[in-house]
Amino acid sequence: MVQLEFYDPSGAIEITQPHAPRLDGIAGKKIGFVTNEQWQAFRTLPLIKELFEKDFPDVEILPIDAYPQGNALIGEEETARLVKQSGVDAVIIGNAA
Repeated sequence: MVQLEFYDPSGAIEITQPHAPRLDGIAGKKIGFVTNEQWQAFRTLPLIKELFEKDFPDVEILPIDAYPQGNALIGEEETARLVKQSGVDAVIIGNAA
């Protein structure tokens, strides 16, 4: 007898680590970007940064290259350390990162 197992293609079967809680708002926050540099990130992330700064004049958006970029680096402990050290309130993980 053959046994077939199917997995939900929409994500993990079991949640082992929840995402961080959502911010109550953007105004006055410090925000960083983490990117794997894929999917036209060089176009979209600067635009997102510009729109945030326009809509929220008191928001502090770090430069897009403030943290290591690329698939080989964004998952490293050093990147997590740099994010924590920078004191951001939130991180936008962009473009298929």
